[in-house]
Amino acid sequence: MTDATPHYDILVIGGGINGAGIARDAAGRGFSVCLCDKGDFGGGTSSASTKLIHGGLRYLEHYEFRLVREALTEREILWSMAPHIIRPLRFILPYHSGLRPAWLLRLGLFLYDNLGGRKLLPATRTLNLETDVAGKPLKDNFRKAFEYSDCWVEDSRLVILNLRDAQEKGATIHARTAAENARFDDGTWHVTLRDTETNAAREISASLVVNAAGPWVDEVLKQVFGLNDAHNVRLVRGSHIVVNRIFDDDRPYIFQNADGRIVFAIPYEEDYTLIGTTDSEQDAIDGPPRITPEETSYLCAAASEYFSSPVTTDDVVWTYSGVRPLYDDGASKAQEATRDYVIRREETLGGGTLINIFGGKITTYRRLAESMMDEIEETMGARRAAWTKGATLPGGDFPVKGFGDLVARLGKGRDGLDAALIRRLARLYGTDAADIIGDAQTPDGLGLDFGHGLHEAEVRHLMEKEWARTADDVLFRRTRLGIRMSEAEREALADWMAKARAGA
Repeated sequence: MTDATPHYDILVIGGGINGAGIARDAAGRGFSVCLCDKGDFGGGTSSASTKLIHGGLRYLEHYEFRLVREALTEREILWSMAPHIIRPLRFILPYHSGLRPAWLLRLGLFLYDNLGGRKLLPATRTLNLETDVAGKPLKDNFRKAFEYSDCWVEDSRLVILNLRDAQEKGATIHARTAAENARFDDGTWHVTLRDTETNAAREISASLVVNAAGPWVDEVLKQVFGLNDAHNVRLVRGSHIVVNRIFDDDRPYIFQNADGRIVFAIPYEEDYTLIGTTDSEQDAIDGPPRITPEETSYLCAAASEYFSSPVTTDDVVWTYSGVRPLYDDGASKAQEATRDYVIRREETLGGGTLINIFGGKITTYRRLAESMMDEIEETMGARRAAWTKGATLPGGDFPVKGFGDLVARLGKGRDGLDAALIRRLARLYGTDAADIIGDAQTPDGLGLDFGHGLHEAEVRHLMEKEWARTADDVLFRRTRLGIRMSEAEREALADWMAKARAGA
């Protein structure tokens, strides 16, 4: 190392939601922070969720009351932080006479309504499916349901917005950069970071390292820190299918299954229905996780148990899978393993402070970051005020119930722009959509049209402000337009982005 080697208070390894939340919180408290991820930010588990900010109704059955209470409390906090990418939903839970009794469901929902200090989200109510429109797509034997509140989130955008805020507060953010090796010497971590595209290496030093690598947390311990016997997480694959929209109502469904699991059916990207998820053991990650034929059949069968029109494998237009790094608590079944997070110091590294994150949920990422800051500040010997509760994320500086007003402001004087386009930009970027639209009065003012409402102005924003480098970054993580794009359209976007990066 040389005198020119940059030094940071904290190095965060992993740019999923946990790492992004920690980097943001730490930077906002005045710590110098460096974060790196070997791939695209949110490219693993954090872009492959069921897209929900929720308390986890079924976790009550496993007596995880602390986790459920914390998650329920976070719903409205996160909604207020990012009301463009987070919005409330009313879920329909049909009563299935052969499964959990109605009184048990009502008791669970009573706890759900009252554990988390709910203020803005409406309470549970009982529905008559013979008269309510929610019963229309269901089989005739479902006559009663419960309607309750949770929230939707654009999961990978939540990651990006946390990282943008961290960077604005002084953090150094490196995408597609792997931590290659680390050694502790003279009271400091010395770490080699390698660009996974160019193979260029850079050296940094840090007082403390946070391992937030998600499914790869044990691999980081083995490959970067030399702890060959690391085994802390249980890898569980969650898969989803997407079909053409199969009901008109905007309210999603939550279905009970005979195996004790639940499956969601959620309106998705206007024209589709998202169905998921599964809980399947995964031995290792040797490539992008893929849904299996058995998982596809399971999800189709679960939905077909309730919908009057069966869902078949021929209906599937897209799938995605992610691997959850659940803390290995010895649970016998994947669905019984805790979804809570565990923060643990590594005690075998000769005095160097390495703190690991195992498990966790998108819903509780902000509280996880605060808990991590308690550990960090104890090590650093400095206490600084928590600040993220009530602080908005980029684009979220408008009232939680003001999305319609935001869309109206963005569209004012822009009659030449499609209303659906303005609404989509507002939903993804909030008040930042004004910067993307600029002075454009017509689609031509937004530059080249790549199809389905994706224009050059938006792609440039994603490349310049949100670390997008590939077409997949744009189409499947920053936006969800990839599901609509043809192969030729995707290739055209990829070619344009490659030329833009090269300065052509």
